[in-house]
Amino acid sequence: MPDTLIEAYNITKRYGERTVLQIDRLAVRDGERIGLIGENGAGKSTLLSILAGSVMPDSGTVRRFAEIAVIRQQGAADGAISGQYGSVFRAQADREGLSGGELTRRRIASALSSDAALLLADEPTTDLDAEGVALLKEQLSSRRGALMLISHDRYLLNALCDHIWQLEDGRITEFPGGYDAWEAELAQRRNHAGFVYEQYRAELTRLKAALQRQTEWTQSVRKAPKRMGNSEARLHTHEYTNAVIAQSHAKKKLQNRIERLEVKQRPRDLPDIRMALGAEVPIQARFAAFWRCDFLRVHGRTLLHDTDFRLPAGKRTALVGPNGCGKTTLIRTLLGTSGRYVSFTGEAYINPAARIGVFDQDYARLLDPEKTVLENAMAESCVSEAAARTVLARLNLPGDQVFKPARVLSGGERVKAALAKLMLGDCNLLILDEPTNHMDVYTLRALQELLSDYAGTLLFISHDRAFTDAVATRLVSFEGTKLRSFEGTLSEYEAEKLRDRSTEAVHLELAALEMRMAELTARMSKPRKGDRPDLLNAEYERLSQAVRDLKNRT
Repeated sequence: MPDTLIEAYNITKRYGERTVLQIDRLAVRDGERIGLIGENGAGKSTLLSILAGSVMPDSGTVRRFAEIAVIRQQGAADGAISGQYGSVFRAQADREGLSGGELTRRRIASALSSDAALLLADEPTTDLDAEGVALLKEQLSSRRGALMLISHDRYLLNALCDHIWQLEDGRITEFPGGYDAWEAELAQRRNHAGFVYEQYRAELTRLKAALQRQTEWTQSVRKAPKRMGNSEARLHTHEYTNAVIAQSHAKKKLQNRIERLEVKQRPRDLPDIRMALGAEVPIQARFAAFWRCDFLRVHGRTLLHDTDFRLPAGKRTALVGPNGCGKTTLIRTLLGTSGRYVSFTGEAYINPAARIGVFDQDYARLLDPEKTVLENAMAESCVSEAAARTVLARLNLPGDQVFKPARVLSGGERVKAALAKLMLGDCNLLILDEPTNHMDVYTLRALQELLSDYAGTLLFISHDRAFTDAVATRLVSFEGTKLRSFEGTLSEYEAEKLRDRSTEAVHLELAALEMRMAELTARMSKPRKGDRPDLLNAEYERLSQAVRDLKNRT
């Protein structure tokens, strides 16, 4: 049996009146790969911090039997970075002006450098580009020891985890398999819960109907008429009394069965969105924005040169490219908000009809801290309160949560409230820089569905591959110091790049074959000592056939 690396008993943690964690027991064994999922604010990061020892529980015991390393969501790297992992993740020297992705690479390289038996990873793909996610997956897949991973990246959870721990209402439920297996099991349980609820409702309705019939029957039995003789009256009274007693017993039995019937709760269904967000005042033009760059430099380093892109109105466009390529900087120059380290020469044009909503690292400025979630969401909106609450519920701010003042919201809840305000406002051009960071898997899927139906113009950056593939209808990719526009999804773009690489490989192989054929032709025309013309000719024919086959493939 694998060694236990860490175990915890009777862990509780409260913040104010709210109990965040109430866990009887958990244990992580050597070699286990656990994905920890749950809603924003469920306590995932708190649990990891308690296991790591950086946060103390209100009660309970944690026993550690091995070295633990942590990849944190934010901040500087905890420890030294080895040359091996520094090179693998291209970890930049610690200095001012590092991008979010570069800071994440440093945190990953530092944690892996410790070679600890248990790695606790809290959203390690934050701000990472596709190459960084692929490197992380490769390193974690080959790494020995145990892993506990918090991530909204469904691709990573599927690739790395053989167990899912769902944290809900302070308690952990374990599921075997990766994210897809968990989702399928959850759907099956939800369907079963729906079936059980319908059975409960049907039985409750049947019992109440039977009770009502018994009550009506009792009320219909008449007492003895006044003109009835004494003997007849006594007989009627006896029959009436017996009937009432029998019906009373029957009613009491039915009432007891209703009271003993185990109450089943209706499974929570996500409300439908029956409106086209962003369609109120569309941009009546071909393009919503245009960006032309002579030079874009940061700290004197050239990011882009002699390139441009157009943003078609009504389309959903994703900016894609490696960390540090300039995606956020491009957006800031488009909006005229670039910092002092940025040098931009070119033209940034936004259609005057565009009503812009921006989500960036300073998203908290969108919210009035003293107003409620609902008041903030509807501050610039023309939709009904019911419609606004539907959107908020889809973003996992249901029921009375909409009446909480913004100042008491968690970081994840602020993200949801800010996004709801933008989508419900009178914007027709949304510009979103990493809206999926710090978002739980439930809300991420809901946001994906909302933005996939967005009827305005959308420009966004996200390092979540599944999210980008589902939402974007076109891409602007950073390729060296140039921008390339592609009409299609991320999957289609990647497929085309594979075809391009395949075609390039064929051309290289053709060139090599043709060079060898030219050499053979020269030797057949002027044979060297020891050459056998028959063998040279046979090789030439074989190469000729190979060339014909390759050309047929292209």
